[in-house]
Amino acid sequence: MAVCSWDLKNNDYFRKQDRSYNSKDEEMNMKIPFTGGCSCGAIRYESTAEPIMMFKCHCRDCQQATGGAFVPGMLLSREAFRFTRGQLRYHFTPSLRGGKHKRGFCPECGSRLTGGEFEGRDSPFIGILAGTLDDPSWFQPQMDIFVSDAQQWDKMDPAIPKFEQYPPIPTKE
Repeated sequence: MAVCSWDLKNNDYFRKQDRSYNSKDEEMNMKIPFTGGCSCGAIRYESTAEPIMMFKCHCRDCQQATGGAFVPGMLLSREAFRFTRGQLRYHFTPSLRGGKHKRGFCPECGSRLTGGEFEGRDSPFIGILAGTLDDPSWFQPQMDIFVSDAQQWDKMDPAIPKFEQYPPIPTKE
């Protein structure tokens, strides 16, 4: 069973990709800053920059956390991201990269909001679940990750890149 967390090696992939890629060739209607939060409103956040990447994670941990085939997520710059209300609680799961993967949720309603972080390590990125966006209509996955764990009944978009496990992550520019 694979458990997703970010691989900070092989950073050139996203510098070479058009981050506005969309399998339907539609334009994103994202407004900056964008906001989101949990279902009860106790946790709120804001990002002042576009996502670094948007993806669907098919790892077993994400499947179990959602009860579905994948988690639609985004990787954001930590510098451009802030919580505007509330404080997350965390659940920790084993990571393929060693240590524990940190997943943030609302202590009031249980909504999962974050992932892609490690316990005890600072990261320039934070992962946010697309379903927590106030306007999730602009979310456009650029890739499928952890397809090694995808279920056979999960029909992925053949037009977007697939990664067996970790995608390459860009360096901060």
